[in-house]
Amino acid sequence: MARKSPALRTPISSPHQNDPTSAYAADVLAGKIIAGEHHIAAAERHLRDLKDGASRGLHWRPELAARAIGFPPAVLSVTAGAHEGRPFDLLPWHLFCTGNLFGWRKASGRMRFRSAWVETGKGQAKSPWMAATGLYMGGWHGIKRAEVYAIGQDRATANVLFRDAVAMCRAKIPGGDEDQDDSLLSRGEVVIRGELDNAWKIEFPESGSKFQTLANGEAISGPRPTLVAADEIHEFRSNASIETWKRAIAKMPGDALMLLGTNTPASTQIVGTDYSEFYQKVATGEVIDDEAFAFIARVDKADRENVFDNEACWPKALPALGVTFPVENIRGEVNTARVLLSTSFSVKRLYFGIPIGSIDFWISEDAWSAVQKPVSADEQKGRKCWLSLDLSEKNDLTALSAAWGGRDDRPVAIKTWYWTTKEGLKERALADNAKYVEWASDPEVDFTAVAGAVIDKTFVAAQVQRLCSEHDVQFLAFDPAGMADFIGACEQIGFPVWRYEGPDKPEGYGLKLIAHGQGKRIVFEDRALCMPRSVEKLEDRILAGTIEIDNSPVNYMCAANAFLDADGQGNRAFDKKRSRGRIDGLVTIAMATGSADNEFNATVATSPWDDPDFSLAAAA
Repeated sequence: MARKSPALRTPISSPHQNDPTSAYAADVLAGKIIAGEHHIAAAERHLRDLKDGASRGLHWRPELAARAIGFPPAVLSVTAGAHEGRPFDLLPWHLFCTGNLFGWRKASGRMRFRSAWVETGKGQAKSPWMAATGLYMGGWHGIKRAEVYAIGQDRATANVLFRDAVAMCRAKIPGGDEDQDDSLLSRGEVVIRGELDNAWKIEFPESGSKFQTLANGEAISGPRPTLVAADEIHEFRSNASIETWKRAIAKMPGDALMLLGTNTPASTQIVGTDYSEFYQKVATGEVIDDEAFAFIARVDKADRENVFDNEACWPKALPALGVTFPVENIRGEVNTARVLLSTSFSVKRLYFGIPIGSIDFWISEDAWSAVQKPVSADEQKGRKCWLSLDLSEKNDLTALSAAWGGRDDRPVAIKTWYWTTKEGLKERALADNAKYVEWASDPEVDFTAVAGAVIDKTFVAAQVQRLCSEHDVQFLAFDPAGMADFIGACEQIGFPVWRYEGPDKPEGYGLKLIAHGQGKRIVFEDRALCMPRSVEKLEDRILAGTIEIDNSPVNYMCAANAFLDADGQGNRAFDKKRSRGRIDGLVTIAMATGSADNEFNATVATSPWDDPDFSLAAAA
């Protein structure tokens, strides 16, 4: 049977039959479509550019938009879910994005947009839409030898949208012969390399084009990309591959697009957060970039506090809600989140676009968030103070925490200071997926980058001396590793310290230093400091709300990275090797909390007569 190219058809849309993209934007601004502020900004941008874009060399071609919009329902079928087998009619938000990407042109006739950011809640059919866009640009956009790539943080992520594309190529073409296997594959419109789920490339014989899947970091020789579709950007640990592909797109003389899709990133997912913040500014006009397209579906800030109870705002983040995404699905997730605090943050982020939370927190993140407060050392003067220190070996993070408490009704207050080296700071920031450079230049963040390749411990010693001169410091708890260097630094600045070695040993002069066990082993000596007990004390106070931890972004990073390991007896400790990144601050926060609750040198009363506060009058 001779190959027959599928006919394209334009979906019926009112009120503007020939321009459904602009009709959608007008409906958003008229309130006919429920949308959040960034979604509205995208619609406003489109309509504004219709009026004044020509002065900047931008031209709207509704017939080209209509051709791209008409491709999926004419050629592709839905391959999963309740609508399986039906024509792939674009969802309204799909239509708006597709129209913008293919309808806007430069004066040269080339596509206007070279990059596109699409961010919605979970389950809004981003991956199938990106797959359909890849097939269109590979085989039907009119580019000879087009190169389309699906990339992801790993091969599995890259394959999500690529497998959607493969499934569409194997599925029956809408309106095709019902009695035959009438698909793009059977017609010879495409050739699929690889069997079943192991497919890795789609070829388009007529145009000599290809659609290929690659994992992050996989390099190919001399790519000339027409489209690079990067899904699940929130999972990327580095932006290196994204930037490499964007540079390759920029070099292309004709149509070429970097299409980035994601759920709203967690606050600890730095790569996704940085890109999202940039494209938000593009959408609102704070950043002028005529070659960048942004579609961001989130609930508004005013909706966040009561989002679980306000179903009317849900479509702002879930534009397919009630269309292909049943509202019952999200109600079930919300009901679970009401009961299980541990899932609350993830539901708020993944479904409602609230950029909070970590992908895997060591404690209820709601509880952690509730105790994050601004803590000023000056406001804590007059209270007892306990210090804890975790020294870096070379150029990693050094953390010093102070805990203030006492016999009052106020919560224990925690503040942490950090040091690292300037040398290699940018490289370590990329490796650790952290904003070290920004934090070091922000006077509101207690994060100091010192000169040299190794941290000068005298900076730390000077801060400890300063705290001791201004506060009622009881002792400093330390990780024994590297403590000799700290003692040497104290000697250099003339600050007296001494190591506590037990009640039978003579006391020294100056600041008392007490070792704090780091592993899971319980130390049974009375009131000895060990991590299982300190972790328990910290958890108890967080869950009870009897602690205030300074709301530093560095503290949050450490807490979000932490992995809590346990032995067969349930003794737990933070494990640096198995954590996702630096956790030094959380370690010192736990040590300081354990110290404050330990009352290390308090007298143990074995009978009323040994209690100095006991009296016969009080007993009577």
